[in-house]
Formats: sequence, C-alpha cells, structure tokens
Amino acid sequence: MTSSLHAISPVDGRYSGKTAPLQAYLSEWALMKYRLRVELRWLLALSEHNDITHVRSFTQAERDLLEEAVSDFDDGAASKIKAIEAETNHDVKAVEYYIRDCLQDSSLSDVSASVHFACTSDDINNLAYAIMFRDAMRAVWQPAGHALLGRLEALTCESAALPMLARTHGQAATPTTLGKEIAVFVYRLRRQLRAIESQEYLGKFNGAVGAYNAHCIAYPEVDWPGFSREFVRSLGLTFNPLTTQIESHDYLAELAHALMRFNTVLLDFCRDMWTYILLGVFRQRTKSGEVGSSTMPHKVNPIDFENAEANLGISNSSFAHLAEKLAVSRLQRDLSDSSAIRNYGVAITHSYIALLSVQRGLKKIQVDQDMLAYDLADNWEVLAEAVQTVLRKYDVTDAYEQLKDLTRGAEISREGLQEFIHQLDIPATEKKRLLRLTPATYIGLAEELALSVAEDS
Repeated sequence: MTSSLHAISPVDGRYSGKTAPLQAYLSEWALMKYRLRVELRWLLALSEHNDITHVRSFTQAERDLLEEAVSDFDDGAASKIKAIEAETNHDVKAVEYYIRDCLQDSSLSDVSASVHFACTSDDINNLAYAIMFRDAMRAVWQPAGHALLGRLEALTCESAALPMLARTHGQAATPTTLGKEIAVFVYRLRRQLRAIESQEYLGKFNGAVGAYNAHCIAYPEVDWPGFSREFVRSLGLTFNPLTTQIESHDYLAELAHALMRFNTVLLDFCRDMWTYILLGVFRQRTKSGEVGSSTMPHKVNPIDFENAEANLGISNSSFAHLAEKLAVSRLQRDLSDSSAIRNYGVAITHSYIALLSVQRGLKKIQVDQDMLAYDLADNWEVLAEAVQTVLRKYDVTDAYEQLKDLTRGAEISREGLQEFIHQLDIPATEKKRLLRLTPATYIGLAEELALSVAEDS
C-alpha cells in the first residue's frame, strides 16, 4: 500500500504533497543515505592518512566509485539495506554490511573489512543526523521562512501609511497603521530566523565511550582527536571534543528552542490575522468550487491560519519534549534517544507545513479600506489620549480626569469632542492643531516605523 491514503501520520498522508521537498532529507530513506555518506567518507579519510597503513590509498576511479554510491543511492539500495536490517536487527550495521557487499565486486574489495573501522553506531548516526537536519533546514525550511518574511515585508510596505484603529484588550484604542502592526511581526520573525540560521550543528567521532579506545589500541601514534576534528569539520559540522558514547544533542535542544520561538511568534501572527478577518480588516478572496461550510453556503473560513496554528502547536509540543529528552542520557548512553530523535524531522515538518499555510492564507486576503475608515470615523473617543496629553503639557492637573469623564464608556462624536476642545484654556495654535486632528491622522510615527523595518530586510 503506497498510497498516502494509507499513511498513519498526516505528514506523509494528507500533507504529503506539501512535505515532499523534505523527504530527501528527513525520511528513513534519507537517513540511510546520510549514514552511507558518513561511512564512505570515513573510509576515504582512513585511506588518506599517512599513519594508517592497513587502508591503502585509492585511485581517482575508486574515489569516484564511493561518491557515486552516495549520489546514485535509490530505492533499490534502501530496500537492500532494509532487508539486511531485518536479519541483523541493527540499522547502522545493516549499512555497513551493505557497503561491504557492494565493495566485494569492485577493486576496493581488499579494504571492505575496514568499513566502520573503530566506529560505534553513534559515530555514524550523530553525523548523519546533524548533516540531514542542517541540509533540511537550509534547503527547505529556511527558504520557506524567508519567503514568508518577504510576503510580510511587502504587505508592510503596501499598508505602512494605512490608518487603522488599534485594539488593546479587544477595545478601541489609539490608532496605528496596518503596516506598522505587520512590521512588528516582521521584526520578531526576522530576529528568530537569524538565530535559527546561526545555529551550530555539532558532531563527534570518538568511539564506544568517547575516549578513542579502539583507535588508540590499533594506532597509538596517531593524533586521533586531531584526526577526528578534521573529519567532522570536513562534513561542515562543528566538532564536539568531549562526549560519552553519544553526541550530547545539546545543539538539537538549542535548535528546537529556536524553532519553538519562531513558531510561537508565527502562531501569535496567525491568531491576530484570524481576529483581523473576524473584525473585517481583511476580506478573503473566494475561489470557484471551494466550500466554506457543509451546510452554510455563505461561509469563507480562515482555514489557512487555523491550519497553521494547529501545526505550529504540534511542532512546538514535539520540540519541547525533544529538547528536554535528547539532552539527557543515562551514564554513557541509553537507547531512548534513538527512538526520540526519529521524530525530530516530524517536528520540523509540522513547522514547515505551517509556513506554507500562512503563505497561502496571505495570498487570499485583501484589505478592506472602507471598513478601516469607517472604524476610525466611528471612534472619536480615541483622541482623548491626544487631548489630555496636550493639556498635561500646559500643566492642567486634572487633564486625564476631564477626558475620562467625557469619554470613558461613552460614544463621542466629532462635534462633541471639538466642542470640548474649543473651551480649553490653551494657546490658540495648540487648539487649532487639536481641532484638525482626526482618528485617521493620529498615527504618530507608525508609517515611518513600518517602513524602517521593511527597509532593513
């Protein structure tokens, strides 16, 4: 049964079309390929070390053969590894045996016994996972994050000067601009994305208990920590010099927390967008053939932001557990991290689905400028802040109280507010400035702030 309809997880079922780009990095197939890559790179590194004499130098054709084994990895190769694993009940050992079988029919048959030399399983696993998570983030997740930011930056510029009634505690408040409110999320998301992009991916290669025991008994004269450091760095990873049998996974906890922060900011954005749609700030474009409700024909539901909210929640709950679990291991190791880490890619994928959902939701919305103008014109009481602040400037001691008595819980018209301003004992220039003020023009530096964030991209 290969149909996505038979998948248990929606990641590989309902959302399989969206998550397909991550399959090359986060699937079990991908893990096999990355393990194969690490094993063969280690064999090649052994052949290049002058003091390791039992693995001879390889010809260029033999080096190409090893590279092709990785680049040509396909479903047939994965199936063979899986068949070996069914016998060995050990996934890493299955990759080793697969390589040895492949080398038997080549000019490298004489070095096949050196595959996995001095390695423990996590020497292979920790590097494979680090590379695959790094590649998945850089090739798929991070570009999606930048694409989302690009759309939000564009929306910020388009609406930087568009006045909007703000709402604090859900109530009418000092006006802002739509662009400034979007810019807040641009700044927050951009900051978290930078933290994600600066994340180090660590790796170790030091044997069964992290002390190079097998390495040293075979070649005591070799600088194994130095050799290991160069090997890990050659894979584009940061070297972890001190571990137990397993790499400590602290960097995976760090990445999980960074992604959780990004997810949380994006979830906050989704809830605000849902609310703006509820208030009529945004209208959703309809699409022919789509249905909003199975019984209410008029419905156009904000399903993309709701979908994103759900996937962000699942991603964060998974990351929270993984960040706590993966950094803890009994003594030199226990196997619980092995099962847990297999779900790390699932957490990344739920976050990625949310990124796509938000982008899709943003494509469907359009600003209702008439509604924004009506909302502002219907709430003259929000200028109470402006008036009482000017009165404070002229040492009117009960300025706040005067405006509170006039406006709190009351509907104030333009005429009513202007009548109040006319009787104030303040300079004529200030009085004239307040009389010209409207809710739509009382936006402070909102436009400039919005544009400054957009220009900082």
